[in-house]
Amino acid sequence: MRRADRLFQIVQYLRGGRLVTAALLAERLEVSERTIYRDIADLQSTGVPIDGEAGVGYIMREGFDLPPLMFSREEIVALVTGARLARAWGGAAIARAAEEALIKIEAVLPEQERRQIAKTEIHAPDYMMPQEDRLRFDLLEQSADQRQVLEIDYQDADGASSKRRIRPLGLWFWGKVWTLAAWCEMRVDFRTFRLDRINTVNRTGETFKPERGKMLADYYRRMENR
Repeated sequence: MRRADRLFQIVQYLRGGRLVTAALLAERLEVSERTIYRDIADLQSTGVPIDGEAGVGYIMREGFDLPPLMFSREEIVALVTGARLARAWGGAAIARAAEEALIKIEAVLPEQERRQIAKTEIHAPDYMMPQEDRLRFDLLEQSADQRQVLEIDYQDADGASSKRRIRPLGLWFWGKVWTLAAWCEMRVDFRTFRLDRINTVNRTGETFKPERGKMLADYYRRMENR
């Protein structure tokens, strides 16, 4: 857990006027009590009204609340642009998640920042990616994340079809075209497949473990050497 997330969690545990010991916080956040003592001291130094002491426990005075999320104009534009692009060109699950993320962010922003979301005039058409491609994207992304071996029927630029057994590694977007980087067991090498040329995808029920020479880092090194 990042330190910023841990500090946030400490504030959440201290809400409601509860007396909470450092030992309990350390157990729940999976850190040492010494770390909790340092975190409490840092929170107190920034003005968080926490009372108490080591060996007794800590309590936060009522009336304190975390400040609302604050973003610069450029940060809001970047977030909105990324979410709209994901909605337009991502898989079905990612498109829904992007929409939900924008709703959640807007809900906790101050009024002025909420207006900036509506004023951001950067758009992407959401009809360019067929639903079939979106569902295939989801399957490939999940398979790469879960290290699932796949069998695909692939059609190359000349129209020739071949069946491949692959280890999916990651997805790349090139502007209108998504590609999948994978370790191809038939070629015993890395291969890149365009998603719009993959006719069928089937899970084999097998998983793979990272192996030296067959991982994404190895693929990156190959590309850099070229």
